[in-house]
This record gives sequence, C-alpha cells and structure tokens, in this order.
Amino acid sequence: MSETNSDFDSQLRRNIEVVNNILDRLLSEQSGVEPRLKKAFTYTLKSPGKRVRSALTLWSCELVSGKINANAEIAAAAVEMVHTYSLVHDDLPSMDDDDLRRGQPTCHKAFDEATAILAGDGLLTLAFEILAERVDSPKIAVQLICELAKAAGGSGMIAGQMADLQAENVESTEEQLKIIHTNKTAKMFGCAAVMGAIAGGAGQSQIECLGTYGLKVGLGFQIADDILDVCGCSEQLGKTAGKDVKAGKSTYPSIIGMEKSRQLAKILADEALEAIASFGSKADLLRKLVTTLLERIR
Repeated sequence: MSETNSDFDSQLRRNIEVVNNILDRLLSEQSGVEPRLKKAFTYTLKSPGKRVRSALTLWSCELVSGKINANAEIAAAAVEMVHTYSLVHDDLPSMDDDDLRRGQPTCHKAFDEATAILAGDGLLTLAFEILAERVDSPKIAVQLICELAKAAGGSGMIAGQMADLQAENVESTEEQLKIIHTNKTAKMFGCAAVMGAIAGGAGQSQIECLGTYGLKVGLGFQIADDILDVCGCSEQLGKTAGKDVKAGKSTYPSIIGMEKSRQLAKILADEALEAIASFGSKADLLRKLVTTLLERIR
C-alpha cells in the first residue's frame, strides 16, 4: 500500500471513529425517547456505514481551519442522521422496498414498517435539534440548519426521491436522470462539504469551491452505485444487487451504457479536482477521496 493510500485510510478511519463516538454520545443522552424507538435509532445509526458524507464534513472543516472543531463534529453527526433517515425511508415497501442495507436487515425488517417510519422521522428532527442546541454560535447554527434543510428538503433529496419514484418503468433522458441524482444524492454531498466549511469559518469563495466539489463527487458516487448495481454483488454493496433493473429504475448504465457511464464518472472526478485546485496540497485527502470513489467502478 502506498503512503498516500495508507494516510487516506487512516484518516478515514479516524473520521469514522469521531462520527461514531459523537453519535454514541448523542444517543446516550436521548433519555426521553421511547425505548423501542431508541432501539431503532441505535440499530440504524450504528450499522456499519461508510460515513463518506460525515467524513467529508470533518475534512472540509479541517481543510479551511487546520483542525476539526466541535461544531464540525455536531454538523457531521447531523449529516449522518439525515442520511440514515433517508436510507430507512428509501428502503420502505412504499419506496424502494429493500430487505438489506449496510449488510444487515433493513429497519422495517428488523422492527416493523411503522417503527421504521417513526425512526426515520425521529432521526431527521434530531439532526436539526442538535444543530440548534449544540453549535456554539447562533449565527453558525442558523447557517448549518439552513444548508441541511435545503439539501434534504422538497427542493433537494426529497425532490430527487419523488422524481426517482415517478421515473420507474418510464423511459427517461440523461438530463432527467441527472436532475434525479443531483437532488437525491449529490446535494447532500455538497451540503456536507459546505457545512464543514462553515463550521471551520471559511470565506465565501472557499464555501463555493467545496460546495461544487461535493456536488461533483456526489453525482460521481451515484454513477458508481448505478454501475455496481449491475456488476457488483450484494455482499460488496451491503444492499440487494440488481434491484434497480428489476424495479424498472432509470440508471446511468441503462440510459447511456456502461462505458459512457464510466467516462462520465471520470469527467465528474476531474471537475471535482478542479474545484479544489486553489487549496493546493492541503486538499490532498479530498483528492484521494475522488480517486477512491472512482476506483469503485473499475
């Protein structure tokens, strides 16, 4: 393993540990939550996820300020809560109807559908609660809440999920698919990067660069997921492989083909790298994140 890969892997493990620790602490402090609901919170949040979005929040803060601060840790936890809520709801029978997530039974399979719905609702609202209560600057808290609400809401992730459902068994264009995945996936990556930058006290130009980087990485990440759904296995994915095709979903390989999908992922990777060029060598970990995600499609 090269020194660059080793450093990246160790830094990613560090960030995963930071996020897991803050999530553990926050969950332990939720004394008023109904016991079965809290059990569902714990089950979904502590499942072995990649933590890419929350790691991006921490790295963005560290990039602009030289260190990870407490506000970035809370922001990363909030991002992870919203992402996890989205997975719980995405897996429901009325949505994508999946039995496997992160290598274990989905929340509605481990508990029941009603509990899964409420657990998702609870994690979503808890994310905004911790931002409001635990970020030490009211101004920064409002900025973080606004960014997360826009990315996750009716003009962001929820809009993407709605469009994704409407596109099932319907012939879509590449442009329509880009709109779906930009909203459903990429905006949360952009938000994660921006929230870290805000927590680190970044200037507007830095925030814009990292937001663009996150969007490009997020869309490339989704293309990689589409490709892996075709050529990967359930054990590799941690979810049911081949399900998108069976459900009649629009994916990049189904619309533009496998080779062009790989080419588009490479273009997005290059654009992501260009967006952070001004940071110089300080952004090497974010550059390695781009190449790591691209390697998932090879």
